[in-house]
Parts: sequence; structure tokens; C-alpha cells
Amino acid sequence: MGEQADRLARGEWYLDDEELRQRRLECWRRLDSFNGAAADDDAVRSRALASLFGEVGDGALVVPRFQCSYGHNIRLGANAFVNANGFFMDDALITIGADVRIGPGAQLMTALHPVDDHRRRREGWERAAPIVIGENTWLGASVTVGAGVSIGHNAVIGAGSVVLHDIPDHVVAAGSPARVVRRTPAEVEGLQREH
Repeated sequence: MGEQADRLARGEWYLDDEELRQRRLECWRRLDSFNGAAADDDAVRSRALASLFGEVGDGALVVPRFQCSYGHNIRLGANAFVNANGFFMDDALITIGADVRIGPGAQLMTALHPVDDHRRRREGWERAAPIVIGENTWLGASVTVGAGVSIGHNAVIGAGSVVLHDIPDHVVAAGSPARVVRRTPAEVEGLQREH
């Protein structure tokens, strides 16, 4: 692993280089296979995701078109669902719990650039911070989740929201930036799921 890839993996400031560009290119080749599969060719899409993501839980489904940066930093839990036109900028780890529902056009963005250091931003410095989405959470259509954000389990994020800060378990949050608008009941273990 080269210096810049090592710095990226440690969450430090880094500059893009040829090794990272080649890693993204390999990811995009696999995405070409995933996104280019025939409508009824689930086997091709499943193989492409399995070779691309760090983890794909049983029953997880991603609807094309889908884009990401590297792929290997994505952990998709069992029965998770990602609707069309999702973009996961997985420069850092993106962990999506079981039974999560992600609406169309969602963006999960782990990259950060310097804010106060204008010279370093001009030079292209960046770093990445992980995103965690808790189990049974629903992100509505076109939700954007920023770098370093954790969203608790059983949360609901309203369509079009921009999530820049952590969101706790059992809440509905909405807006730009997203704010908690109400609590939801705690899930009772041992009860049958509604069908």
C-alpha cells in the first residue's frame, strides 16, 4: 500500500494519486458489470456486488444505477435495500445495518476537504470519516448523509434531508440540516413482525 492510500486508511489528510485512481477505476469496472446487467439477470448483479462490497448480507438488494468510489469499504446488512441512483462515496467505511431501507437518489458522502486552509484545499487535500446507519432505519428519497455521521436504529430520515450530525435511535428527523422532529416507539422484542 502506498503512502497516500495508507494515509486515507488511517483517516489522515491525503492527496489523490495514481494508486487510488487505479483502485477507483477497478471499482467502476465492476460497477459497469452491475449497472449493465440485463433487467432479469440477478445472478450477474449479485456476483458483481459480492466482488465489489466488503460485505453483502443475505437478502440485501441494490437497484441499478448505483455508484460508489471504491466498493470494498461498504458493509451492507442482511435484507437491506438500496433504491435506484444511490451514490456511496466510500472513501471511509460505510456500514449499513440489517433491514435498512434507502430511498432513490440517496448520497452517503465520507469525504472531507479543508475548510479554513484555502491553500491545502486548492492543492486537493482531503480525508474521510466513516458513516454508520443503524438497523431498520429508513432514509427517504434524496437524503444526503455527511462524513462521520451515525444514524441510530429504527430512525426515519425525511426525504431530501441533509444529515450532518448524529441522529439517535427511534426518532424521525428531517430538514437541512436534519433535526429530530419527534420520537417513535421503541421496538418490542419477541413480537411477530407485521406482514
